[in-house]
Amino acid sequence: MTTRTTLATQIRRKALLAGGAVALLAASGLAQAATPVTTYNLYVSPTGSDSASGSKAYPFRTIARAIKSLRPSTTVWVAPGTYSGGFRNTVSGTASARIYFVSTTKWGAKIVPPTTSPNDVAWDNRGSYVDIIGFQVDGSGYKYGTKWRYGIYNGGSYDSIRENYVHHIAKNIACTSGGGSAIGADSYYKGVKAEIISNVVHDIGPAGCHFVQGIYMSTSGVIKNNAVYRVAEAAIHLWHDARDVIITNNTVTSSGTGIIVGGGDFYFTTGGANYVHVYNNIVYDNKYGISEQGRTGTSNTYRNNLVYKNTYPWTLKNGLRHYNTVAAAPGFTYYSRTGTQNLKITSSSPAVGRGTSTYAHPTDIVGRPRNSTTGFDIGAYQH
Repeated sequence: MTTRTTLATQIRRKALLAGGAVALLAASGLAQAATPVTTYNLYVSPTGSDSASGSKAYPFRTIARAIKSLRPSTTVWVAPGTYSGGFRNTVSGTASARIYFVSTTKWGAKIVPPTTSPNDVAWDNRGSYVDIIGFQVDGSGYKYGTKWRYGIYNGGSYDSIRENYVHHIAKNIACTSGGGSAIGADSYYKGVKAEIISNVVHDIGPAGCHFVQGIYMSTSGVIKNNAVYRVAEAAIHLWHDARDVIITNNTVTSSGTGIIVGGGDFYFTTGGANYVHVYNNIVYDNKYGISEQGRTGTSNTYRNNLVYKNTYPWTLKNGLRHYNTVAAAPGFTYYSRTGTQNLKITSSSPAVGRGTSTYAHPTDIVGRPRNSTTGFDIGAYQH
């Protein structure tokens, strides 16, 4: 298959709408995890003003304005409403004083294309020690200007992108090697240790385009508890300098490829994707299931995945094998390749109790516990 071009390429050159997914998580009644207390707090609201102070009583109108007032140990609280995307953050926190961007209602703060889009990224984060939590990024409302190729692009280190809803990104772009993705963590700016956790991603890229991905990682980190479907190429794709990555408890369906583990077009390394651990994932109804491509190492491991109804279920290299694989229909609550999906597994699913505790996140995508009492299910959702 064709090698993939960097997430940063298009940025350097120029400097999801499924109601079923929303209804599923909203109906769960589970709120996003609490944010640690920070020294400083900024507030953003659709009724605010960028000439205001950014306090709770006098909030800013835009996230871009809040970014100008950032410093370590700051939380930016964003009220429900619609906000223009196309902004960039370059401010970093520290290990003991992180920066948090938080939608006060999960998926209530919605990032949309501005009337005339100035660039091809909805949210461009270059800062380190930054968390982006609970936002909706909806690329479906393009009007004029540059079309979005990227939803959330991350070039910093020790960042966490979690509990977001990213959809309809790069749907009507030309399919070129400029690439595109819903959520990406890139090593081009020497970023390391990214977290991409408990996001819902769908309807990404023009059909059949090998250059547009769902979740794309070219560095080290973790990809856990994400539900990803209807992506032009790979629902989850490792490339460039990706290594030391844990991919666990994701549910990926209806895409060109479920999970690609590979390396190539290197920035700073040449070893390829190695020490990648792929456990407890549901990979269902894609052309390729779990596929190693490009340069890969001998220390990758594949355990306790449910892989079914993929034209080519497994393509591993270097004599590697997969273990404890479940080859059966996952038993989703409701599945449609082209329509609404409810990817929560039922109590009769063969994924129930077939996962392993190794590398598992403490909770599932909507906050249900994973432990020895509840059992470790395969996929993003506990039953």
